Amino acid sequence: MLVDTGWPGNNSRDANRIAAAAKHAGVKAIDYLVITHFHEDHVGGVPQLARKLPIRNFVDHGESVEHDQHAKELYSAYAEYRAKGSHILAKPGVTIPIKGLDVKVLTADGDEIESPLPGAGQANPLCAAGKLQAPDASENARSVGSLITFGSFRAIDMGDLTWNKEFDLMCPNNPVGSVDLFVVSHHGLDISNSEALVHGIRPRVAIMNNGTRKGGFPEPMKIIHTSPGLEDLWQIHFSQLSGQEYTVPGMFIANLLDEPSAAMPVAPIAAPTPGPNTPPPPAHNGPAFWIKVSAQPDGTFTVTNARNGFSKTYGAIKATN
Repeated sequence: MLVDTGWPGNNSRDANRIAAAAKHAGVKAIDYLVITHFHEDHVGGVPQLARKLPIRNFVDHGESVEHDQHAKELYSAYAEYRAKGSHILAKPGVTIPIKGLDVKVLTADGDEIESPLPGAGQANPLCAAGKLQAPDASENARSVGSLITFGSFRAIDMGDLTWNKEFDLMCPNNPVGSVDLFVVSHHGLDISNSEALVHGIRPRVAIMNNGTRKGGFPEPMKIIHTSPGLEDLWQIHFSQLSGQEYTVPGMFIANLLDEPSAAMPVAPIAAPTPGPNTPPPPAHNGPAFWIKVSAQPDGTFTVTNARNGFSKTYGAIKATN
């Protein structure tokens, strides 16, 4: 199973990186491609990837809710390839039928599971003091979020699900329970990663798929670092937006800065102002390193940084919900 395909363009940069990771894992075809939502950095690479690896089943929340010209073109390009395989409509509560795993859809198309998972359902104390943000009508709020269970090992990936939808899922009661691994939502942006979600699921380990200037904002970094029971945060990139103030030691970071720096400031840099006149971030087209998780049915798992070979093993513990 692959979750999302990255960007298009850049001489098939993202598709090539996925194909390299698949080769490393001995994977020759994608049995299930889960598209969390229809934004370019998540679905744009489908045509390029499909030319490198067969994709058998496409899982998504339905049609895009964004209808500007670019969104229409993105969705149309994806739908063309989806029609060549089988389509599974993701709905909360649906199980993606992957042999050896239990992959449960928690959120999709703005909805969430109605009943708690076995052992979960306790009151979530983080809800009472939590404050909602402005409503989000974008594709982010429609993200397909999943809980992946392998024996006693539990990992959660909520795509780019935004703050208010996290509350819809996690409040007033926690229907998920605790997890071992949290794939940090929305690249570590502050319109996601509420305490109600992050502290509610009590991850032992978090992995953040951020860029040097995308995600890793100070506020979500503080929320992640203070999550009860968190042992480590791993990052795909160093984040200039969190600086040394909130980031992790280098051994937990797979990719460093796009442009070499003689010194790294402690304070975070200001996030670029959005808009058409904002200079684009540097394109990271050089060697890319991944973070690998190897899990065992007893709940033991090992995380490895491909850049430096650093690994850490997290022993099995009795699950608590």
